[in-house]
Amino acid sequence: MSTIIVTGADLAQQALDLLQDHDIVYAGKTPTEEDLVALCRLHDPVAIIVRYGKVGAAVMDAGPSLKVISKHGSGTDTIDKAAAAQRGIEVVAAVGANAAAVAEQALALLLACAKSVVQLDSRMHCGHWDKSTHKSLELAGRTVGLVGLVGLGAIGLRFAKMADALGMRVIGFDPFAGQLPGYVQAVDLDTLWRESDAISLHCPLTDDNRNLLDAATLACCRRGVIVVNTARGGLIDEAALLAAVQQGQVSAAGLDSFAVEPMAAGHPFLHQPGFILSPHIGGVTSDAYVNMGVGAARNVLAVLERASVS
Repeated sequence: MSTIIVTGADLAQQALDLLQDHDIVYAGKTPTEEDLVALCRLHDPVAIIVRYGKVGAAVMDAGPSLKVISKHGSGTDTIDKAAAAQRGIEVVAAVGANAAAVAEQALALLLACAKSVVQLDSRMHCGHWDKSTHKSLELAGRTVGLVGLVGLGAIGLRFAKMADALGMRVIGFDPFAGQLPGYVQAVDLDTLWRESDAISLHCPLTDDNRNLLDAATLACCRRGVIVVNTARGGLIDEAALLAAVQQGQVSAAGLDSFAVEPMAAGHPFLHQPGFILSPHIGGVTSDAYVNMGVGAARNVLAVLERASVS
């Protein structure tokens, strides 16, 4: 039986059922490049299902039978796609498998920021009753700007629909957007920064959009804007965001992804007012876990079937 390496410690049983004709080897929860190279040399896999860690040229070269690298999710930025193309290895993603989960996390972070959920909860547990002194933000009638409706399209468009249901005006920027639903107004980036009361990022990380939100773009935004990121941490210049929150240019930031993960002890966002943080779990629900595993498995089998025919 041929081998499939999973860069994680587990895979949904429904996915394993699909892959029953293959040996499954787990790399563990936090595999390093050295770990993956060693496993590929030992097992010579035909496929890698990527959950955690990065897969670069060294890993690919260690597995001469490797035909496909399948992402357990939507974002493929942890896979060296250029190196894979040079070696004739297909890179595929389970696009949309976690769309509902991530869109809901983005909405949760937006609401938590607007309604001061975390701060008020903490104050209540300390015995404070802030009804007469606290005012939260009403989202109905406000404008939310979405960056990357097509890059991770299923997520961005789900979030847009939920924001529209709240009575928000939804504007969006995506250079690859085709026809958008009627409740989303396409705008350029300058307009999005200028008119948004809240900004939510839903695009993959590329060399072109790294640090998309930096000091210059944040200065162009409305004072008191809310920033939500459930995509990739590298989209935001973290030092610039910290300064913008401290200065009040950004009223609150709800973040599920970070430039370096896991977040290290002593990170400047920790214990900092104005930040609501979650450990990149937007796509981590019981349903999404199954959907991503099944999607990744089906993608592997489809590529292997094509390879066997050719």
